Amino acid sequence: QVQLVQSGGGLVQAGGSLRLSCVASGLKFKDYAMGWFRQAPGKEREFVAAISWSGGSTEYADSVKGRFSISRDNAESTVYLQTNSLKAEDTAVYYCAKGGGAYYSPPYYGMDLWGEGTLVTVSS
Repeated sequence: QVQLVQSGGGLVQAGGSLRLSCVASGLKFKDYAMGWFRQAPGKEREFVAAISWSGGSTEYADSVKGRFSISRDNAESTVYLQTNSLKAEDTAVYYCAKGGGAYYSPPYYGMDLWGEGTLVTVSS
């Protein structure tokens, strides 16, 4: 059984920070690119960030560049999303996902396994 278990969501004031975590099990974590996506109320799911198998390459949506940072710890089978300078517009359910290969592949990034999602609520 393969799964991605997320944690770290919550309520935070605008300008604050949260670190989201996603722990993988039942798969060779180090073989795959990983990513983060989010879905705000009334909107479609959108890409946030992606990271290659080694962490050597990363990519971010324009809306979060300079504020969010994706990282991974292959020894712990964990991918993180550090969210800083949060805005009300960042309020969404955040999902981690596993890529189909070692590198992410735009435009869909080849994600084939998804976490359950964690809610981030940013208050003004």
